[in-house]
Amino acid sequence: MQGRRLVILFSLFLFCFAFLLLHLAVIQLGRGSEYAFLALERETRSVLLEEYPRGEILDRRLQPLTGSFDANRVVVFPGLIRDRQAVITSLAGILGLPVGKIAPYFDGQPCYLPFSLTPGQVKAIREHQWPGVLVLPVHLRYGPTPLAAGVVGYLGRVQSREVLDALSVNSRKSYSLSDWVGQAGLEKYYEGELKATRPKSAARLFVDAAGRPIPGLGLAVDLQSVDPGRQHLVTTLDAGIQRVVEEIMDRRIKKGAVVVMEPHTGDILALASRPVYDPRPHNLPEYLALGEKGTFTDQTTALFTPGSVFKVVVAAAALAEGIVNPGSQFNCRGSLDQPVRCWYDPGHGVISFSRAFAESCNPVFARVGLELGAGKLIEYAGRFGLDNQTITGYPVPRDGRQNWQLVAAPHNLVNSSLGQGPVLATPVQITAMMSVIVNDGVYIQPRLVRELRNDAGQVTRSFPLGPSHRAIPASTAAQVREMLQLVTTEGVGRQAYVPGYGSAGKTGSAQVDGRGKVNAWFTGYAPLQDPRYVVTVLVQEGISGGETAAPVFREIVEKILTLPPE
Repeated sequence: MQGRRLVILFSLFLFCFAFLLLHLAVIQLGRGSEYAFLALERETRSVLLEEYPRGEILDRRLQPLTGSFDANRVVVFPGLIRDRQAVITSLAGILGLPVGKIAPYFDGQPCYLPFSLTPGQVKAIREHQWPGVLVLPVHLRYGPTPLAAGVVGYLGRVQSREVLDALSVNSRKSYSLSDWVGQAGLEKYYEGELKATRPKSAARLFVDAAGRPIPGLGLAVDLQSVDPGRQHLVTTLDAGIQRVVEEIMDRRIKKGAVVVMEPHTGDILALASRPVYDPRPHNLPEYLALGEKGTFTDQTTALFTPGSVFKVVVAAAALAEGIVNPGSQFNCRGSLDQPVRCWYDPGHGVISFSRAFAESCNPVFARVGLELGAGKLIEYAGRFGLDNQTITGYPVPRDGRQNWQLVAAPHNLVNSSLGQGPVLATPVQITAMMSVIVNDGVYIQPRLVRELRNDAGQVTRSFPLGPSHRAIPASTAAQVREMLQLVTTEGVGRQAYVPGYGSAGKTGSAQVDGRGKVNAWFTGYAPLQDPRYVVTVLVQEGISGGETAAPVFREIVEKILTLPPE
């Protein structure tokens, strides 16, 4: 009996010991580097040579969307400087700054000065060889023109102990209240992956327990080491196309959105909203002080009334179900028509279905919608992905206001057939809808993120192309393409035609209030032969899709089709 107890106790001891070894192994393998860095920090006074230690958010060609770059900065270790006032005075002269502007940096902990340096200034400072003063490259996260800010998001300090605890639990990384973390967009959604566990570059002074420099060890500078904890996010965005879109929007769109998609993959090449914030932290307080955080949302994933761009779905459904063919004849009586009047007061008279599509004749589509019925309209909206707000790699919360069952409610069918009433869609959804027509009737879920990479460049997680399905027959897609081409050559979207390449698409003018405000849309593709891009333009408070959005579409497409190869 005694021996059996000893065996049980010994087995229990072995189990506990094995569990302890396993736990230590997990710590060593999983967070060993992070703990080693924390230990090093206790033994040194350090200047991190990264503005914000975290992974990059990159475009499809691995270009940082924030515009990050390396630049020389003056690094100071006040405890090593012998004649502090003399150094401050001399350095101020070299930098061309008042003494009072740089003196505060010499009174506290080691740091780098936030002033740009010319090559001549770098040479002059290094020639002085002041102890405790160095010129070192610092990695700055934000360039002068960050891209895709509404999608990338912005950083802010940890706001509370509760937020701190949640971050530590969710990412299993160490945080402090002084840390900068993602507050919106991809910066927030991928905080756990982007967060660094150690800086890639640092300058360190070894100190004893009392904080005094240890003689003989001096300063240690570690440049471009590998951080095993951080990851880099590779998006599907194309920085060149994104830049073109944003430059044009800054001139032509005060409120609205633009989406550029590669139709055969569903990859989003540009995603931009206006208005938008400047994500650089020194400019953020001005935006945050407005108290309008909910205003500057990502408009590309927000719901809007699509207006006549939804007629693409109505037309495809009616053609696929055999209710009409492109040559089917209708009679438009203009302002006298029922149940809805036409925008063209005199009326189009006898008009074919394809011509009614090109001229965006509302009475024709009201009649077609009534014959199609609410059930089929809802079904085809789903086939075109207009009930799917998911974007691969971009976990934006779903907006519950999008409810296609409302189309079947009393008195809603006519307005719904015109893309009004309860019909709501996002610019990304509209772009994916148009891609169905380009793809011979196949829907592909949009994708924004391609992969995550570690600091050594190895892919740690891939995001495959989004799921796809056949939405309409290829023959129906071909019929709709001919009608879309008629819009830009003879219809209300002529200002969207791109000379030399050709383009096709659909206008939309969605009434948003009773005072004449219109959300102006154009969604289309180019070139006509082997389309490379599907582009959707939404201009809030515009005149009409043909007058306001179509010319913006044309300018964007002209520019991106002529971009030099990377």
